[in-house]
Amino acid sequence: MKRKWLEKLKKVEDLASQYKRHPLCSAYKPKLSRPWQPSSVWRLFPRQAAAFQFAKTCKEDVHVFALETILDDTERRLYLVTTYAEFWFYYMKLPQSLAHCYEVIPADTVCKLYFDLEYYRPANPGADGKKMVTLVIEFFCKKLEDCFGVKCFADNVLNLDSSTDEKFSRHLIFLIPNAAFKDNIHVGNFIKSALQPLLSLNAFMPVSKTSVCEKSTKDFSDACETNVGNPQNASKEVYDLSSLIVQDKNGGRQLFIDLGVYTKNRNFRLYKSSKMGKNVTFEVAKDNRFAVKPSRHVSEEEQIFLCSLVSNVRFTDSLKVLTCASTENERNGVSCLSTAASVTTGITMKGYEFSPYPEVDRFILSLLTREDFHGGIRQWNYFSNEELLVYDTINYRWCENLGRAHRSNNVMLLVDLKREIWYQKCYDPICRAQNFKSEFYPLPPEVCLPFIFKEEEEDCTLTMDENGHIRDIRQNVLPTEEGPGVGKSMESLSEEGICDTVWEYCIDDASIVEAAEDAELADAADLSLEDCNVEEIDIPDELLLQAADAHHTPEET
Repeated sequence: MKRKWLEKLKKVEDLASQYKRHPLCSAYKPKLSRPWQPSSVWRLFPRQAAAFQFAKTCKEDVHVFALETILDDTERRLYLVTTYAEFWFYYMKLPQSLAHCYEVIPADTVCKLYFDLEYYRPANPGADGKKMVTLVIEFFCKKLEDCFGVKCFADNVLNLDSSTDEKFSRHLIFLIPNAAFKDNIHVGNFIKSALQPLLSLNAFMPVSKTSVCEKSTKDFSDACETNVGNPQNASKEVYDLSSLIVQDKNGGRQLFIDLGVYTKNRNFRLYKSSKMGKNVTFEVAKDNRFAVKPSRHVSEEEQIFLCSLVSNVRFTDSLKVLTCASTENERNGVSCLSTAASVTTGITMKGYEFSPYPEVDRFILSLLTREDFHGGIRQWNYFSNEELLVYDTINYRWCENLGRAHRSNNVMLLVDLKREIWYQKCYDPICRAQNFKSEFYPLPPEVCLPFIFKEEEEDCTLTMDENGHIRDIRQNVLPTEEGPGVGKSMESLSEEGICDTVWEYCIDDASIVEAAEDAELADAADLSLEDCNVEEIDIPDELLLQAADAHHTPEET
């Protein structure tokens, strides 16, 4: 009897030890305190592709963020899918858990002009970072006007600072009025084209510090003075860009502007975030001239956060999408700077001409070439905020508003991937004045996102409790002190059978009740053993037999 109770006691002690190591916390259920916000989504993924795949199937206006954290004593970058409002709410609520976050700029999506500026201070004692930032802003504002005809001023540029005594670091985000770039690849092409006089110099070969210090910047300034804009306009403003050439840690030369941040699905550090292992965050620079407008429902800091997001661009009829062809096209004689993409006629589309959704492209082309129409897609633009594809057509002028074709103006076809519809709008001044929008037509099931993207069960194995502890269910990773995230709820994990294999991470009510009963029985056993003092009293065998006989019933005999 004593051995049985001791075994029970040992079992309860083991359970208590597990509870202590893994405290019972309520499953995280994302929710906002503002009733006008959409329903909440908060999902963590170990892979970026899986995060994007899940985001594209959500009806909510979700986006992908990257966060750096530590799992199993290893630095990891995880991918969080949620809305802007939801992210900001917990970004401010859990500043230590969400300390190292990045915006993932989706490939092929309309975005803002942005810059990552930096140099190593000890190697550039004579550099004036503030003046260099001012030069970049003035130079590219002028380039935007000369090349695209859009006006942008220093007041339209959000200037964020993350500098230290060792490194000068800034982020610039241009909020161009009624204009944005086709994607961040076109942004990179535009910047490289504008800096071509500087890039054409063979000035970035590593050299010794001594030779750099002795070398006069006059050699650079003669070649770097750039006549901004179209030579036919005879612009007289000249910029000396030689100060944008700085030294790196190894004594080589590099640009003040980092040209490596214009890649697909780029991770761009967020306002108020720091790098892993550091505590220097991006804050509004002292020389920033951009100011947000007051709002009843959105704080000033949240507005700055929203403005700092490179891919936070929404479609409007008046929005001008800027494009810049690659340097390869420029070498072939095609102008690098333009406000229109290359023309695609007929039904053929090749390579980069496809949007992120080629199935939708083919459907739109079938509309433009049906019956006696011979239209084609001139260009497409993708707005990730609304999951909206906007197709500019060529040789296709049919207008539902007029019931006939326009004489000179082509039309645009818009595909709303969230609502699974398409409709037509016009460039014609009369139709635009009427704010005409055709009837909504359903997309065929085979081009809708739930059909194209099928969720994989293995993609989301990360979960989080309400204290911000991340766990990898599949790999049994213990909770960490940093980084929040959330995967499936405890209830859903139980339904899927995960609780059977990883019990300590997913304790159900029945297990809790059983453990409580075991604890009560163990306490009773301890009291009984203490009262009887079993270890010290030797009970005679005859007495035990008499007690057993006294309890026998006739049926038992």
